[in-house]
Amino acid sequence: MGKLDGRIAIVSGSARGIGAKTAKALAAEGAGVVVTDRLEEVGRTTVAEIEAGGAEALFVSHDVTSEDSWGQVIEETVRRFGGLHVLVNNAGVFLEKTIEEMTLEEWRRLSAVNLEGVFLGTKHAIAPMRESCPAGGPAASIVNLSSIAGIVGSPWSSAYSMSKGGVRLFTKSAALEFAKLGYNIRVNSVHPGIINTDMMHEVAHKWQSMNQKNDFDAAWAALTQRQPIGRMGLPDEIAKGIVFLASEQSSLMNGAELVLDGGITAE
Repeated sequence: MGKLDGRIAIVSGSARGIGAKTAKALAAEGAGVVVTDRLEEVGRTTVAEIEAGGAEALFVSHDVTSEDSWGQVIEETVRRFGGLHVLVNNAGVFLEKTIEEMTLEEWRRLSAVNLEGVFLGTKHAIAPMRESCPAGGPAASIVNLSSIAGIVGSPWSSAYSMSKGGVRLFTKSAALEFAKLGYNIRVNSVHPGIINTDMMHEVAHKWQSMNQKNDFDAAWAALTQRQPIGRMGLPDEIAKGIVFLASEQSSLMNGAELVLDGGITAE
């Protein structure tokens, strides 16, 4: 038996990276999974890989900044699977610029994806989660992807830190609100550190250009050395943490932070 047998999960931004690994990990534990992303071709490939492993999956094209798009995702999820038990608000974007360089349009775009997307996903998940997870049984679970940048400051990425700090406190407030209202929905956040993803490759290229050096390997090594354990994290490791929060193994966790950073925030 899997940890999530009979559960239905939506993972936003899950065509690739941590999102794709999470969708596959949830499916491996028995969940039916809805993969959502703007990258349709890659997203459908992820669904095909999940189905090849014997699990059920569905791809829905999704703009997390659009309330109508969220409504469509929820509607198609319930139509296909009959309910909703797990939401992973994973979709996010990164911007590394100084405050002086950053435009208001860039600030607002990042906020729309990283903050408004989490709000909209949470808001629209409430009704089907309450129906699927009545009081007295296993709770529904919302897992919000924050970052260590939501815990400690991060130079050259103030907008990103702002958004991830917002996700952190929105998570805590939502968890308390749902508990006070008697909703059987837990809400927790995950805080990855430096993880070997496409986004981290973009950061390394930015570091390379900011230091005016044509040495990607040196920039990559510098990022790696920031981790006390001496290596970057892997998307699979974050996915395992999300599966834990999605399952009843974490039944006492609510409004909590799961930090997966190799020790960076311990220093």
